[in-house]
Amino acid sequence: MSDLPRKAVTRTAKLAALPLGFAGRATWGLGKRIGGKSAELVGRELQQRTAEQLFKVLGELKGGAMKFGQAMSVFESALPEEVAGPYRAALTKLQEAAPPMPTRTVHAVLTERLGEDWEDLFLEFQDKPAAAASIGQVHRAVWHDGREVAVKVQYPGAGEALLSDLNQLSRFARLLGPLIPGVDIKPLIAELRDRVSEELDYGLEAQAQQAHAEEFADDPDVLVPAVVHQCEQVLVTEWIDGIPLSEVITDGTQEERDRAGQLLARFLFSGPSRTGLLHADPHPGNFRLLPDDPKDPEGSDGVDVSDGTDGTDGSGDKSGWRLGVLDFGTVDRLPAGLPPTIGSSLRMTLEGEAEAVYELLCEEGFVKESIDLDPDAVLDYLLPIIEPAQLDEFTFSRGWMRSQAARIADPRSPAHQLGKQLNLPPAYLLIHRVTLSTIGVLCQLGATVRLRQELEEWLPGFLPDADAEPEADLEMGLDLDLGDEGSAAGA
Repeated sequence: MSDLPRKAVTRTAKLAALPLGFAGRATWGLGKRIGGKSAELVGRELQQRTAEQLFKVLGELKGGAMKFGQAMSVFESALPEEVAGPYRAALTKLQEAAPPMPTRTVHAVLTERLGEDWEDLFLEFQDKPAAAASIGQVHRAVWHDGREVAVKVQYPGAGEALLSDLNQLSRFARLLGPLIPGVDIKPLIAELRDRVSEELDYGLEAQAQQAHAEEFADDPDVLVPAVVHQCEQVLVTEWIDGIPLSEVITDGTQEERDRAGQLLARFLFSGPSRTGLLHADPHPGNFRLLPDDPKDPEGSDGVDVSDGTDGTDGSGDKSGWRLGVLDFGTVDRLPAGLPPTIGSSLRMTLEGEAEAVYELLCEEGFVKESIDLDPDAVLDYLLPIIEPAQLDEFTFSRGWMRSQAARIADPRSPAHQLGKQLNLPPAYLLIHRVTLSTIGVLCQLGATVRLRQELEEWLPGFLPDADAEPEADLEMGLDLDLGDEGSAAGA
């Protein structure tokens, strides 16, 4: 495996070849139809072959290509099962690993950033990476004070590769759209590109991770590893063991899936109010399911054996597992937490207050002044999307995700027509993506989650007595497709 940057022309050529491959398969599909196969069957085969090539290339290139692939992989649950099944493994592989960079390159970076005697900082250092992803890879080691640590080493030339790949991908974003129905690819790429400098800055990442580590230090449900050392291109944090969420998705018990889903929702909504930061990269590779008892790697089947009780934490949760959270390279800074407008507008939608919800949408810029919509039609559009918040307990599933995607992606449906007239102001794009991505992961898990419980505890404005003056955000970003220029379709 050669180093990440490669020759720019080589990376560009690989990405540029993707649309040609798509076009070639379209011609192949036409031939199949002429040969007698149905359009539906040919369409499925075409989508499968296209996805296989796309994710193979993205995984090989890493950089921005890999980052884009990871961001897309959480939407796998929106695909029809007969299409998603054959290449689900390729999608989830992107969440955990990419081909590693050579040992000589790793050592060169460590020598440049930590000094000629960098090996003296470690009692042990494993040259084989424990994980490799979009802009860096992680090595397991033992720090000089005896702590087990994760050493993240940034690929040389990662910045150039990120920008080059994302610029190239944006040129044929429309061709990628059919792979994930209901998800607009262009603003996703634009948002990833806008955050390149932040993603590359390990100093900012260390600050965000340490803030979470300190806040969640005594939390019974969430563990964030503390920062041990940081310098340019190198970040050393405490090591945590656990089951990658991608493995829970493929092989976990229902109890593990439910627990992981509950804790993921809890972390999403509690994090901003507790730290003023929103973890903005919620793909499964960034989470681990950890047993409470480190001597019991199986987690006692999810049951807390510390006190001999029934294994619940008082709220009905099995308390034998915690959620380990990694990678704080992308965060949204929300000093006051999630704005109360999100909670109050979500509550009013659930209560059927169509006129009030529509008024807020207009005030906050989700409906442009030139657009006139029927408030009841807007309410009908939103209610199916926020169904998980209506019930005390909701089971997220690929089927539910597919139904939402199909409802909004079908050009013939009223939901599609109305969604294209809604606007997503740029300030809300990241919250929208994080929420939608988290829902995608919950659907991959097939988790039964008490989402309403988390909203009541952590979302300002959701309970009537917690109402605040509308100021910044609206309808929780749960819409799957907000169109028009300056919106999710044209941001």
